Amino acid sequence: MMKWWQKTIAYELYPKSFLDTAGNGTGTIRGIIQKLDYLASLGVGAVWMTPVCRSPMIDNGYDIADYCSIDPSYGTMDDMKELISEAKKRGIRIVIDLVFNHSSDQNPWFLESKQSRDNPKSDWYIWRDAKDGKEPTNWRGIFGGSAWTWCEERQQYYLHTFAAQQPDLNWANPEVRRALYDAANFWVDLGAGGFRIDAITYVKKPDVFTDGEPDGDDGMVSVHDMTANQPGILDYLHEFKREVADGHDIFTVAEANGVSADELKYWVGKDGAFDMLFEFSHVNLEFKGIETWCRPDPWTISDLKRVLRDSQDATKDNGWYPIFFENHDKPRSIDHYFPSCSNPLSAAKALGCLLMTLRGTPFLFQGEELGYRNVAFPSIDDYNDISSHGQYDFALSEGFSEKEALACVHRFSRDSARTPMQWDASENAGFTAGTPWLPVHPDYKTVNVKALAEDPRSILNWYRKLAELRRDHPALTEGTWIEVLPDDPDIIAYRRVCDTEDLSILINLTEDRITDLPLGSCESILLNNKNDYERGCLRPLQCVILKM
Repeated sequence: MMKWWQKTIAYELYPKSFLDTAGNGTGTIRGIIQKLDYLASLGVGAVWMTPVCRSPMIDNGYDIADYCSIDPSYGTMDDMKELISEAKKRGIRIVIDLVFNHSSDQNPWFLESKQSRDNPKSDWYIWRDAKDGKEPTNWRGIFGGSAWTWCEERQQYYLHTFAAQQPDLNWANPEVRRALYDAANFWVDLGAGGFRIDAITYVKKPDVFTDGEPDGDDGMVSVHDMTANQPGILDYLHEFKREVADGHDIFTVAEANGVSADELKYWVGKDGAFDMLFEFSHVNLEFKGIETWCRPDPWTISDLKRVLRDSQDATKDNGWYPIFFENHDKPRSIDHYFPSCSNPLSAAKALGCLLMTLRGTPFLFQGEELGYRNVAFPSIDDYNDISSHGQYDFALSEGFSEKEALACVHRFSRDSARTPMQWDASENAGFTAGTPWLPVHPDYKTVNVKALAEDPRSILNWYRKLAELRRDHPALTEGTWIEVLPDDPDIIAYRRVCDTEDLSILINLTEDRITDLPLGSCESILLNNKNDYERGCLRPLQCVILKM
C-alpha cells in the first residue's frame, strides 16, 4: 500500500522570500497562510519550509538558536499552529527543516559549553586543543577558511563544518542526541507532516582527527572529504528513526551529499533510516569531488542519464526517490542544465516533465514553476549568501581575477534560488511593501504568478497540467520505471507502467532535431510542449507523454 507522501507533490518554500505581510522586507508565516490556495492549485500535498526557528540569520536560519521556537521576523508560534491547521484543511502537510549537525553560536547550549572545560554541556560540541600553536587540523570549512575557530574562554578550538557561527554538535554524546530528538518530537506533537534533515552526513565524526592532503593553494583540505559519511553514522540515524519517526504518519527525507546510488539501500527502504534521501549526483555533475565553483568539470546528457538511472534502479525494489532539480542551495535549473541560447520556455517545460514523471516524489522549489532564472548582481557586495563570499574569496586565492571569480558566483550562487517570489508586476513584485531583504529579479514585470496564470501556454500552467496528469494517471505514481533508448546520447526516454496503463515519456534536452527514434505506436498524446509530434522524431527541447 502506497503512503500519502509517495503520491503527492512536495514544494520547498523559502519563507524569507515567499510573501511579506509585515512590510519589513522579509517573508512571514502569515504570508504562507495567505497563499495556501496557490500551493494547492499546484497539486501540492507537502510543503517543506526552510528553518523558521529563532536565529541570528548568519546562514539565513540554518544557524538555530532555539529549536522549539519561531523567529520573530517570521511571526509567532500561534502563526505556525494556524499554518499547520489551515494547510491540513487543504490536504497539505507542513514539513519542518531539522538542522541537527550544528547550532548557532548563540544557542544556550553553546554559550554554556564555551564557558569552561568542566561545565555540564562542556562536551556538547567538538573541542580540541591547538596543535603547535595552530588549528588542530588543516580542514577547510564548506564556506571557506579554517573549519576551526579559537575560543578564548576554553583556550581551545571548536569545529564548524560550515560558518564559524555554526559550531558542530557532538553526536557522540547521548545527551545531545536526546535533546535533538526531543526537539523533533516537539514538532511532531504540533502536527508536522514530516522532516527534512539538513547536512546529515556530517553528524558522525572520525574517531581520530588528522590532517588531509591539501586540495588547494591554501594548504587545506575540504572538511567534507575528512568527515562525511563516517562508519557508524547509520547507528545514530536508526536511533533517530526509532525515537522520532516510528509510529507517526510522517515522512523523513535527509540531505546526504556524498552518498552514492549503490549505498541508498542502507539509507532508505525497508531497513533504511529514512523514507527518502536527497543525494546530489545529478545536480553536482560539474563537481566530481568537492564543490569548487571556480573549477567546474564538463558534463554531458549521457552523464545526467546515467546518474538518474542509477538512482531509479537503486530504489526500484526497495526505497523511494525524492526527485528534484532545484533547491535553496542550487542555481536555477534553466541556467544550470541548458546553454544560454536555449529557449527558456521549452527548456523549463522539458525539465518539468522529467521532474514530474520519474518514479518518486517530485520536490518543486519555490519559483521553479514560474521558470525563474539566475541573478547576476554587479558586485560580490550585492550577494547575501555566505557561501558565495567564501567561494569568491577562494577563487581569488587560487589566482582567478575578480571578474572571473564573480562570474563563478553568477553561475552557482545560492542567492539565485532565494530572490523574492514574484506575485505580480507591482513594485517589488508584490512580495513586500517595504525594502526586500534581497533584490527582486529584474524580470518580475513579465515573470510573475498573475501574468503566467493568465497565459494558457505558460510554465506555471504547464506544471498545473503535469499535476493533473499525476493525479489522473496511476502509472505516474504507482507504475514501474523502465528505461528506453539507454544508449542514446541525447534523449531521456522511459516508460511508466502499471496494471492499467503504459505511458512513454520522451524528452529531448538538446537544441537538435532527433529523428529515427525506434518507438512503438501510441494511442494518444497526453502532453506535448510543442505544437505537433511526429512519430519517431523530437524537435529541439521537445517533451511528450504518450499513452501506448
